[in-house]
Amino acid sequence: MNSKKLLSVILAGMLLISSILPCYAATTQDKIQDAKAEKEKTESSLSDTKSRINNLQSEKSESETYLTELNAQLEDLKNTLEQLQKDFDAKQAEMEKVQKELAEAKKQEARQYEDMKLRIQFMYEKSSIDYLDMLLSSDGFTEFLNRADNISQISEYDRQMLKEYEKTKEIIKEKNAQVKEEKAAIEALQAESAVKQGEVEEVVASTYNQISEYAAELENAESEEAALLSRVSQQEASINGLLKQAKDEEAAAAKAKAEAKAQAEAKAAAKEESQRQSADEAQEDTSDSEQSSDDSDYEAPSSDNADEGTVQEEVQEETQKEVESESSDSGSGSQGTYLGSFKLTAYCSCSSCCGSWSGGPTASGAMPSAGRTVAMGGVPFGTKLLINGNVYTVEDRGTAYGHVDIYMGSHSQALSFGLKYADVYQVN
Repeated sequence: MNSKKLLSVILAGMLLISSILPCYAATTQDKIQDAKAEKEKTESSLSDTKSRINNLQSEKSESETYLTELNAQLEDLKNTLEQLQKDFDAKQAEMEKVQKELAEAKKQEARQYEDMKLRIQFMYEKSSIDYLDMLLSSDGFTEFLNRADNISQISEYDRQMLKEYEKTKEIIKEKNAQVKEEKAAIEALQAESAVKQGEVEEVVASTYNQISEYAAELENAESEEAALLSRVSQQEASINGLLKQAKDEEAAAAKAKAEAKAQAEAKAAAKEESQRQSADEAQEDTSDSEQSSDDSDYEAPSSDNADEGTVQEEVQEETQKEVESESSDSGSGSQGTYLGSFKLTAYCSCSSCCGSWSGGPTASGAMPSAGRTVAMGGVPFGTKLLINGNVYTVEDRGTAYGHVDIYMGSHSQALSFGLKYADVYQVN
């Protein structure tokens, strides 16, 4: 009967403690969930901002490449225009030379024309009889042949000069037309190149303005990214603080529960002892009523009561020792400050575990070392943690408070470690 009462008292005490203490943890958990939800929103905005930055950088890079190509085209056009101007100047000089040659040919034509008119006039005035008289009046046959040859040469010369003049005139005319065509073609190329240069210059200006806009948008996006990263960092710190608070409340609740359990057991033991003493006293009173009492007989029960009081003190002392022992296990003892039951994982310095930070130092700046380095947020760098009998140093980040990531020497060791849970103490 007494053992049943003792068990009921212990259970009642435990239910009372469990109904009171978890309300604080529940409030902290709600705060943690709200903080995580806000952090997820911020990280989503950060992801969108990073994506926008990547797109802007890509577009800016493409525009810069396009601008480089446009500048090269513009430079080629400038060189082409310079060469066309040189060609135009050369054709202009050639045109002037041809014009001079044409003018000289016209002068020669005029001279030949005048000479031919004089000869024709002379031949008309003298007529063919004069040529015949000149031939017949020759002193000899030799002179006759010479005069006939001279007359023939004069006529042939006139015909030859006329042909050469006509040929020269035709050549100059063709050359003049060719130079005009070439000059017109150069002028057309100059006009076309000038128009194209203007178009390219407009595109260059537009592309340059677009790049400036991209640069401004990138600057704003990077500022926004920095602000979001700062907010994420603050939210992580807040979450780690809440996680630490929850773990502290959990440890405090465990300690209080152990103390309440010990006190309930002590009270139950004291009550049981009191009931036993009452039963013994009732039995002694019955025995005393049957016997005659004297002074010596009256002092005996006092001796028994003293023994019973000593027993009760021993029970209370043992109960107090149990309470102190449980309090030591749940609070600050020889192992350090109890932080709670933490999740344990492992990582190494490979790219799979650390990404772009592989092979480099930890977030604290120290090079990681197996058996010493762990990663966890919410506590300062250099904090010593006692886990399963080993003392580790917090030198890295990447996990929230309550999740310890232990550094391993190889990726296979990190994989084989898996996922575990263990009590963690902060070494004082």
